[in-house]
Amino acid sequence: MEFGFTTAAYVVAAILFILALGGLSGQESAKRAVWYGIVGMALAVAATLIGPGSGFWLLSLILIAGGGAIGYQLATRVQMTQMPELVAAMHSLVGLAAVFVGLIAHFEIGRVAEYMASGGDPYALGTFAALIAKKTAVEINILRVELFLGVFIGAVTFTGSVIAYGKLAGRVSSSAEKLPGGHILNASAAGISLLSLIWYFNTGGFLPLFIMTLCALFIGYHLIMGIGGADMPVVVSMLNSYSGWAAAAIGFSLGNDLLIVVGALVGSSGAILSYIMCKAMNRSFVSVILGGFGGPAGEQMAVEGEQIAIEAEGVAAALNEADSVIIIPGYGMAVAQAQGAVSELVKKLRAKGKNVRFAIHPVAGRLPGHMNVLLAEAKVPYDIVMEMDEINEDFPSTDVAIVIGSNDIVNPAAQDDPNSPIAGMPVLECWKAKQVFVSKRGQGTGYSGIENPLFFKENTRMFYGDAKASLDKLLPMID
Repeated sequence: MEFGFTTAAYVVAAILFILALGGLSGQESAKRAVWYGIVGMALAVAATLIGPGSGFWLLSLILIAGGGAIGYQLATRVQMTQMPELVAAMHSLVGLAAVFVGLIAHFEIGRVAEYMASGGDPYALGTFAALIAKKTAVEINILRVELFLGVFIGAVTFTGSVIAYGKLAGRVSSSAEKLPGGHILNASAAGISLLSLIWYFNTGGFLPLFIMTLCALFIGYHLIMGIGGADMPVVVSMLNSYSGWAAAAIGFSLGNDLLIVVGALVGSSGAILSYIMCKAMNRSFVSVILGGFGGPAGEQMAVEGEQIAIEAEGVAAALNEADSVIIIPGYGMAVAQAQGAVSELVKKLRAKGKNVRFAIHPVAGRLPGHMNVLLAEAKVPYDIVMEMDEINEDFPSTDVAIVIGSNDIVNPAAQDDPNSPIAGMPVLECWKAKQVFVSKRGQGTGYSGIENPLFFKENTRMFYGDAKASLDKLLPMID
């Protein structure tokens, strides 16, 4: 009865997770999709607590309450701009869980073997131990492969996610960094891991499992360190995929159907999303996930000229005279929480009969897809928010382009410099507008550390300062 109820609950939870994943594809269904996910997870947790083999009720409830409290605090305190790094941090926990479960499964196999050899009663064992006791020698070997893969994927996910979090949070350099002979080191670690798998399969000893764990931890660290800031959105999505496969591997080891289904859903969807993002950014999927194979072949082009500053009065005069304006929001706008001021600027300009639109890059930057959310929060009309492919051809006929806290997505080096780290990446061609104003805190490079020739062009003026403060100063001057 208990097994039947748990299985049924897991099936319903899996269906809810599938509905949640499908619903997130559209804005109108996204809220409903989140509730599907919440209900599915609550059902899965409840079924696990009351299902066969459940125990340690008090400890389980304490852990659930503690996790819920931490989640609530994170949800209420973490800014939207910090969500990508929070996601990366959460992936690291999934990876670490996979490592621990795999190691525990290894020791449990040994313990059960000793117990059964001494004539112990299999019915006296706990749920997982009882499952192991019923397995044949062939099935035990299969279990070893499952837990080995779970530990490997989990360890790669753990260190990779920690480094991704560090890069996104600004605690680790966002530039691509590799040790000498970087790709050979990665390949060597992967080769040692494969040999360890064969060794472990034949002996079941702890040493090959331990060696592989160290190699996997290094691979995760070194792979992500070798990926630059411009590709971090792909990295986060890729780590999401890894965490899903790690969860699926845990499910196979524990004999938990729900973990297998959900892990496979997360793993496959993350991999597909990573591929789509690479395609949109004109990146090689294999190159990115392997830590930057096929990088720049030479030195980047030197940037000539100087950055020319402008004050709010000059920007206001140009906007008052302009008929068409395109605004390009970026990470700087999100950090400064300037979307409200941007919305007010749009209202004023449209009230004067000017054609005002937004240009949104579909992928690149630290906040892929989040700009739409920020602008919707500021009640910007959705019909004036345009994707890159829709608006790029309109820049030559645009009087003023305003760049607010963006760098890489408006960098002409992507087209002009074959040695640039972002070479070939589709970008918003705002430099083709008659005038370009860049709202930027200072003269430093962007998140990926790449100099932007746009800032040095003759038709570009730098509107230095915090985006919100600069726009607040500009707004009264729009008559």
